[in-house]
Amino acid sequence: MTTFAEILPTLPAVDGIARIELTLHGNSDIAALIENKPGQAGSLRVYHALWQKHGRIDAAAAQEGIALYAEHSADARAHPGKHPNIDRLLDIVAQGLSYDLRIVN
Repeated sequence: MTTFAEILPTLPAVDGIARIELTLHGNSDIAALIENKPGQAGSLRVYHALWQKHGRIDAAAAQEGIALYAEHSADARAHPGKHPNIDRLLDIVAQGLSYDLRIVN
């Protein structure tokens, strides 16, 4: 099984991105922030890659993201709240949500 640490370097770089802002599709209110800082930089890279490929974070993108998080996804399922950025992807799939993404440099 490929680990998250092995997957992460294969994703597009996020140099120059300070944070991403997630908004529910059709709503301009910020629902979540992911900053380019230790503890969040990997998630920023995952969400940015999903957005580049899919144009938004919908159920298809979320399924792919859950796979990208590899072993962390199983831990998120076992411990809800421990991995909020994975929890969000699980919620997107379960509830059929869709998020737009704004990049802040």
